[in-house]
Amino acid sequence: MSSPDFDDSRPPPEERHREPMFNIPPVVLAALAICVGVHLVRVYLLSADQDIGLLIRTAFVPIRYSGAFDLDIYAFTSPVTYAFLHGGFAHLAVNMVWLAAFGSPLANRLGSLRFSLFWVFTGIAAVGLHFVLHHLDQSPLVGASGAISGMMGAAARFGFRIDRSEGRAAFLGSPLPIPVVLRSRTVVTFLGVWMVVNLITGLVGFTPGVDSRIAWEAHVGGFLAGFLGIGLFTGTRNRAPSRYP
Repeated sequence: MSSPDFDDSRPPPEERHREPMFNIPPVVLAALAICVGVHLVRVYLLSADQDIGLLIRTAFVPIRYSGAFDLDIYAFTSPVTYAFLHGGFAHLAVNMVWLAAFGSPLANRLGSLRFSLFWVFTGIAAVGLHFVLHHLDQSPLVGASGAISGMMGAAARFGFRIDRSEGRAAFLGSPLPIPVVLRSRTVVTFLGVWMVVNLITGLVGFTPGVDSRIAWEAHVGGFLAGFLGIGLFTGTRNRAPSRYP
């Protein structure tokens, strides 16, 4: 028999306020919506000629910077706008899943403005390395993979530590020193798997469900920018504990 004044079946208060399964911050939702919306417009509303015109203006085309062409406004905007274009529904879906997974805790940690600046920073770094290695390439480079790789690099610097004390997942503390990061088995395993996957896709030249060539160099550029540069965006909020794991 149970007492009416005490119900031991009720969960503790902290369990009654669990984080929702899908708690994506507004800035990440906005990025998801732009990427999906742009792709739907390209597929269902634009003609083939109109889509080519859009790619010329908004995709990153390395040969544009070879000196053989005049630099117009699109030469300065395409290193940012290319990230909102995708090569197909499979390419879009894969990137959006990873954006939600790694972008959400990073956006919750940085805030909307710093997250947006981080996106631009890593996206430009991604096409920067791609340009260095393929400066005469005429193929348009599209996709958010470079910026998302930067988010993965940032996650590694945080040691994948998550703070849920405010009811949302956010990377915890300040970025760990690189020597500390490289002593973490979890981080080193992640880095190894990430590098192998990118090496394989680079050597094979494609990914199942994606028709276009995978620009693995851009992934590396974005990852390194996020891994090495995340400290520029963290500020003083949510300082790390004094002891490292």
